[in-house]
Amino acid sequence: MNENLTGKAALVTGGAKRVGAAICRRLHARGANLMLHHRASIDEARALQQELNSQRADSVALIRADLLNSASLPDLVKTTVMQFGSLDILINNASSFFPTAIGEITEKMWDDLVGTNLKAPLFLSQAAAVELRKQHGCIINIVDIHAELPMKSHVIYTVAKGGLMALTRSLARELGPE
Repeated sequence: MNENLTGKAALVTGGAKRVGAAICRRLHARGANLMLHHRASIDEARALQQELNSQRADSVALIRADLLNSASLPDLVKTTVMQFGSLDILINNASSFFPTAIGEITEKMWDDLVGTNLKAPLFLSQAAAVELRKQHGCIINIVDIHAELPMKSHVIYTVAKGGLMALTRSLARELGPE
């Protein structure tokens, strides 16, 4: 990604740590303003916000939300637009990840893994679609190799990431090329 993103606003779920933080740093380096979502990683989120805002003042804002609460997802979009005037890029990065071996799977595990890895990206994408269409923006869903090459004892995670891959293709059909 070498495109100049000055004046663009990105909402990055799970942006405080690991891959999400790397995504935030890269977008920010290209000029994007960031709405950095976190659930429980407030210390990491604040540190990254401070790091990036020291490079460009008021370019990173934080938003806390539990993505398993679908009713709160439109507020992430609204808050981003209120903060930066638009939403140009949605990156569905937040992800729960833990083992779920056959014989030990619970409905709570299902709800968590499918909720964060598939349900939240669907409903957040839906909430963002109108604004993204106005901006000719994009949605980026983070899928990993385990959608196609399952890991032993990670049944639900594999199913959820496979679903996210299918969702990504469906969203491209529904929303593209707008």
